[in-house]
Amino acid sequence: MMKNIKFKAALILFVILGSTTSCNKWLELKPQDGLVREDFWQTKEQLESTVIGVYSSLLDNELVTNMFLWGELRADMIMPTPATRIEEVNITNGEILPTNPLARWGSIYRTINYCNTIIQFGPTVMESDKTLTQGQLNAYLAEARALRAFMYFYLLRVWGEVPLQLKASSSDSQVEQLPKSSKEEVYNQIVNDLTFAETNALVTYGNVASNKGRVTKYTVNAMQADVYLWGEEYDKCIAACDKIITSNNFGLVTQGTWFNTVFRQGNSNESIFEFQFHRQATNPWFNFFTGSARRYTANPLTMLNLYGLDALDPVNTKDARADGYSFKSSDGTVWKHVGANETESLKQEDSFRHWFVYRYADILLLKAEALAWTNRGQDALDLIEIIRTRAGALPESAMSADPGQPLEVTEYILQERAREFAFEGKRWFDLLRNAKRNNYENIGIITDVINEIAPANRKILMIGKYSDPRFHYMPIHVDELQADKLLDQNPFYK
Repeated sequence: MMKNIKFKAALILFVILGSTTSCNKWLELKPQDGLVREDFWQTKEQLESTVIGVYSSLLDNELVTNMFLWGELRADMIMPTPATRIEEVNITNGEILPTNPLARWGSIYRTINYCNTIIQFGPTVMESDKTLTQGQLNAYLAEARALRAFMYFYLLRVWGEVPLQLKASSSDSQVEQLPKSSKEEVYNQIVNDLTFAETNALVTYGNVASNKGRVTKYTVNAMQADVYLWGEEYDKCIAACDKIITSNNFGLVTQGTWFNTVFRQGNSNESIFEFQFHRQATNPWFNFFTGSARRYTANPLTMLNLYGLDALDPVNTKDARADGYSFKSSDGTVWKHVGANETESLKQEDSFRHWFVYRYADILLLKAEALAWTNRGQDALDLIEIIRTRAGALPESAMSADPGQPLEVTEYILQERAREFAFEGKRWFDLLRNAKRNNYENIGIITDVINEIAPANRKILMIGKYSDPRFHYMPIHVDELQADKLLDQNPFYK
């Protein structure tokens, strides 16, 4: 039922907000005049349909593909193939230009505008529908503001300084020309949105699919933990994690059923928030990771180094997240997104596996990282051990980290996050978050990775580029600069 509602709501939303296909329109915002305000915002049912429609916008293949690429391309866990697009190869080779299609942010701002429209026009429904209570309205606004914050968190991590578009565009003539806001301003807006959302979001919608596919209070707490860790607000990160942990509403799925329950079935007890792909809205992963035209494979050296290999019984004794689960060692297939079981892949028509945004394991490791930087290293190591025990991690992949040395504990957490969240679009952001800590005190976290993955003839050039923190953010696409004269190119690309 939930999936059918979402499919129908998507159609409603796109009719309300109009086409977004034209080029050279700043932020690609094109709702039709009049329709937004006068012809729709009349009942709470219409408001709810529009909120559900925002979730459907998250199923856009361009958006979720970009989320994967932004989170993995500049890291060490995937390798291009002969079918990889040139703009993606250029990024892996450190040749990032303002003309690169992956420097486009339209898919994110499109969803932001949908959220802005609800935030701006949703309150007017109370004027025409007296059955809509303030509490119900605030719960819908909480969903919109949490999703807006989530989209801006991507913009912050990918581009750094971006325009803060907080008003709905109800016609082309109303599209604002805006300069970039600072990283601090963007971060503060994210925090403000999440603060409102935490106060007003629901704890439950009464069914599992909605609780995992829509924003709940726990979804907000997960976003807050991620954001606060990025902002080096460690006590706040720990507090947000603890709200999820002490709720007792989530847990780790056991080793033997981990792949099938968490990934193939989805919406498990471990899940906090997932993009709910379905048969009417399949994901792009089947052709992305399988067949002769697949664009990416798992990096075999990284996989071996991460998970280790049991010399006596490599077939039966292995990390539950390794070969046959996250990847296939026989041909490098990124198995987490396309495997039906340990040996068989999904069929193309069954390629509607969810996009996994936050899992309970994420919360434990986010908390562990914050603990490491608040002089509680042993507590952090204890959380790592919980994750490793669940996965049956091999002793070969363990580290002997000194609990009194935050850098050592952090390195262990980074490795464990790589094992746990392989190919979930998190690796580059994990590296960047840790490299930039304390004013880039540990930039070697990134340059060491680049040293490992850069082609021999580009190694020196790429290390030089990645030694400059300005290169860690994408350029603003030339089309955006032409459409909005108040925008200024990001410093490295001037």
